[in-house]
Amino acid sequence: MTKDQTGRLIGGAFGLVFIQANAGTLPTAVATPLRLLALAAFLGLVLFGRRRRAVPAAAAGAGTGFGRRYWYVVAAEVLGLAAGLLVISRVLHAPQAAVGWIAFVVGVHFFGLAVAWRRPALHVLAAALTACGAAGLVLAALDAPVVAVRVTAGVLPGALLLASVWRPGRTDPAAPTTRVRSGTLG
Repeated sequence: MTKDQTGRLIGGAFGLVFIQANAGTLPTAVATPLRLLALAAFLGLVLFGRRRRAVPAAAAGAGTGFGRRYWYVVAAEVLGLAAGLLVISRVLHAPQAAVGWIAFVVGVHFFGLAVAWRRPALHVLAAALTACGAAGLVLAALDAPVVAVRVTAGVLPGALLLASVWRPGRTDPAAPTTRVRSGTLG
């Protein structure tokens, strides 16, 4: 499995978890199809993601090792999650804010991944997830209904993660790009 395929599976798995964990606050008529759709999207990723092996391993980023910078980003994410969740539960006594904090930290971690993997396009996903998390934190602070917090900071980020892993893109971050300027390639 290539680094790109592994990364897509990890992102898809987290998208699925976000939706499965937070859709329960929605009415059953909405939650059930949403959960099934998320599961189908993930299973499709597993099935079709393996079929993309036609790309030579060298062009697709051979191996599954993510490198030291990746692990630094993940370690910072884990520390940020743990510290924030501790404060939210033990100091603020605001468990409804936890999902907002999780989405916020996951979003911020994508800024680090964008730099570590030299993939500027990840900044868009990072900004969207961070915004969802921040909005969820604000909603929780304003004592909004739990469903509003969970949809904003849980279901929506899950959908964004699943959609991002299905988006076709180049697999090699070091590959040159071709831009069209003034009607010419350059």
